[in-house]
Amino acid sequence: MSSIKHFIDESIKKTGVDEFLWKEFEKAGYGGVDITKTPLGTNIVVYAMRPGIIIGRGGTTIKNLAKALEDKFGLPNPQVSVAEIEVPELNAHVMASRIATTLKRGVHFRRAGFWALSQIMEAGALGAEIIISGKLRTERARSEKFREGYVPKSGDPAMKFVRRAVVHSQLKPGIFGVKVTIMPSGVELPDQIKILEIEPEPQKPSEQVEEKIEETQVSELENQPYADVSSDETVEADVENQEEESEKIDGDEKDS
Repeated sequence: MSSIKHFIDESIKKTGVDEFLWKEFEKAGYGGVDITKTPLGTNIVVYAMRPGIIIGRGGTTIKNLAKALEDKFGLPNPQVSVAEIEVPELNAHVMASRIATTLKRGVHFRRAGFWALSQIMEAGALGAEIIISGKLRTERARSEKFREGYVPKSGDPAMKFVRRAVVHSQLKPGIFGVKVTIMPSGVELPDQIKILEIEPEPQKPSEQVEEKIEETQVSELENQPYADVSSDETVEADVENQEEESEKIDGDEKDS
């Protein structure tokens, strides 16, 4: 078996397990499954809003589920565990199921789409997109799109972080398809820019001593009393007094 065919078969098997679990535990608020293979067996983590329904009384339901997955899909030694969904509004499977149930109750598709979109954005998502397709208003099938926020369509963020789910519901006009795409919060995107603050470099001991010496010299100069600066008038008066004294001395010498 080639590697390409192997991965295709694994993807088909995972899709079948996902559809089987959604049909069995739709009332439990099924929110997706993670399948990882180990040397000891297959680890299966089922996400649900009400884990008690999947576990069952005394763990009987989860044991029967492990046997069914081993017999129907050929999973070796399946070890099933259940995890509770903390924020259902950020789970694409849960929101798609809610939209499908509201459509079955007869709610208008636009009202259901805008309601689900507001619930997702209020939960803190970066963006969301909801597509409802089918015979919405006329006999001709078409699709209606509801979108808000940032939802990458291609690239690494779209493959790693975006959550997608597709649910079908049977109504009187025909089958309606609901596709939900959610971009959760708390994701580091490659185009985000972080501005880092530069910390000041630690000063050397010699530089600190020189700064302290300069500060002490400046403070001493500031504390010294200012010298009395005489004005021009006082200087001229001193000069005139000295000239008069010299003239008196000369006159006394002549008289003698």
